[in-house]
Amino acid sequence: MGIKEWYLEYQIHKNRPGLLGDISSLLGMLEINIVTINGVDNMRRGMLIRSSSDDQVARFKAILETIEDISVIKVREPRLRDRLAIRHGRYIERDADDKKTFRFIRNELGLLVDFMAEQFKREGHFLVGIRGMPRVGKTESIVAASVCANKRWSFISSTLLRQTVRSQLADDEMSEDHIFIIDGIVTTMRSTEKHRTLVSDIMRLPAVKVVEHPDIFVRETEYELEDFDCIIELRNDEGEEITYEVVESGFSSFDIS
Repeated sequence: MGIKEWYLEYQIHKNRPGLLGDISSLLGMLEINIVTINGVDNMRRGMLIRSSSDDQVARFKAILETIEDISVIKVREPRLRDRLAIRHGRYIERDADDKKTFRFIRNELGLLVDFMAEQFKREGHFLVGIRGMPRVGKTESIVAASVCANKRWSFISSTLLRQTVRSQLADDEMSEDHIFIIDGIVTTMRSTEKHRTLVSDIMRLPAVKVVEHPDIFVRETEYELEDFDCIIELRNDEGEEITYEVVESGFSSFDIS
């Protein structure tokens, strides 16, 4: 069989000297290569390993389970969250009740950009919603993730520099390789009928769409939160509440994202 990657994560109960060296030596004896290694969360270590034998990986897991200083948490084919945890040293927080909702705080923008970039690489229709208070970094993160994903982006509605409300796109913008960025407040409460028609056309495109303030968007349109493939929440700190109480038909702090 071909070479295959695995994600290994274990909890450290006693971080004695030489523990990592013992595990690395064991991997070497079983001809399993370490691709990446990093700490993930408190007293946990994650490894991305590569092997041409599933049996050797199973044997390695069995041996690790006899070591009292650690407990094996995960041995599986790596998922996106595993790869990002290895890269950034922590797991992305996911809502316990809604598994498609992911939470970030402002000092994790690098992790957020990496996460969104991987989502933006998808082909076909993919709808992302992003919640957050003004000036927390929502739009800037979307643009940075588009660059990382090597895709062009188009603002359909936005308040990044000044209020943008578009009613048409150039021919080269109506492309499946574009990231379409929509401000849910501007589109539903500050726009024209031509703009809303354009948004409806874009929503039918087999491309990635990102809607800022998705709760306002679904409140004022026929779309529902269940239509979103992924919801991202971005806060200045973990205790911040995301609220839309100041959103009215006139000017508000949400007019400056």
